Amino acid sequence: MTWVPGAAGTGFDIDHLPYGVVVSADGVASCAVRIGDFALDLRRAEEGGLVLAAGSLEAPNLDTFLALGPAHWSAVRARVTELLSDPANRRSVESLLIPLNQVTNRLPWTVADYVDFYSSEHHASNVGQIFRPGQPALLPNWKHLPIGYHGRAGTVVVSETGVIRPQGQRAAGDFGPSRRLDIEAEVGFVVGAGSRLGEPVPWQNFADHVFGVVLVNDWSARDIQAWEYQPLGPFLGKSFATSVSAWITPLAALAGAWTDAPAQDPPVLSYLDDDRRALDLKLSVEWNGHTVSRPPFASMYWTPAQQLAHMTVNGASLRTGDLFASGTVSGPSRAEVGSFLELTWGGSEPVTVGEAKRTYLEDGDTVVLRATCGPIELAPVSGTILPAHE
Repeated sequence: MTWVPGAAGTGFDIDHLPYGVVVSADGVASCAVRIGDFALDLRRAEEGGLVLAAGSLEAPNLDTFLALGPAHWSAVRARVTELLSDPANRRSVESLLIPLNQVTNRLPWTVADYVDFYSSEHHASNVGQIFRPGQPALLPNWKHLPIGYHGRAGTVVVSETGVIRPQGQRAAGDFGPSRRLDIEAEVGFVVGAGSRLGEPVPWQNFADHVFGVVLVNDWSARDIQAWEYQPLGPFLGKSFATSVSAWITPLAALAGAWTDAPAQDPPVLSYLDDDRRALDLKLSVEWNGHTVSRPPFASMYWTPAQQLAHMTVNGASLRTGDLFASGTVSGPSRAEVGSFLELTWGGSEPVTVGEAKRTYLEDGDTVVLRATCGPIELAPVSGTILPAHE
């Protein structure tokens, strides 16, 4: 139990304790842990000797802390849990709690590299049918390796950052703002401890490197994407913005959330032959305040551990701050898809949002992605579409 007022029984109770960076009215940025509707100021906690983290929590973001590795992450989490659960600590800690309505959030870490996968069989099959009608839904390599692309780390933004409608080529000789602006509901993994160049990271070492989980909205301009994606895949149709949660849920908080992943057929190569464990996260997609889909993350064909193994099997190194995302999370039914491309079947079947019939995003639309895992609620990721630059 926690002594923090109002926190018990919420999705941000003592068993969660996600990490972020908050900025107070004086403009000072501090590393923090969320408990209920408060942020525990870790900068002041370490300055005051309440938490020991080699000075890493006195930095303006989580980069230095992430690099310390699992033993330090565990020690700090245990100490913060003690501070927020033992009533004997209340007098010394309560002054370090800041109401969330008195701070703003900043991107909690510096994104080093960004890799996005394509790991839902349901999503890949749907996209194949929409983009390549009359051809096999899955390409021949899809069930042999986790398909992915290297995105733009510099355009990863924190939740509630406005998303400017991108411009680009929509077809030969056709340039302008995207008319088919879409979302992709995903789950992202934040790398803490890096690895050496040339040394693959096996799937068994997932928890040695991955610090925690965020929700991801990989905004997608489908008209730009459809024109450019062959033969090299996504580029300008996706690189303009990727939104992430303001708070990182540590893997330790999700220790009880693992479940069985779908069976794989045909058998995979040995470096991908993992223990088939999936996170049982239940996502929801809100479009202008209306829930339009509930994607199930446990249905993903390729697991996070397989993704990590594949992205390093060629010797590519991990760096502190790397972000890799799952790809669009979609289940078997239309009510479980993670993109509006699928929800409206390429725009051919409009859906009702409030009182309006809609296909793709219009200026002023707001999309919020949420996820729960038992009693834990991951920090949401929200974005509002702004008009294209003239």
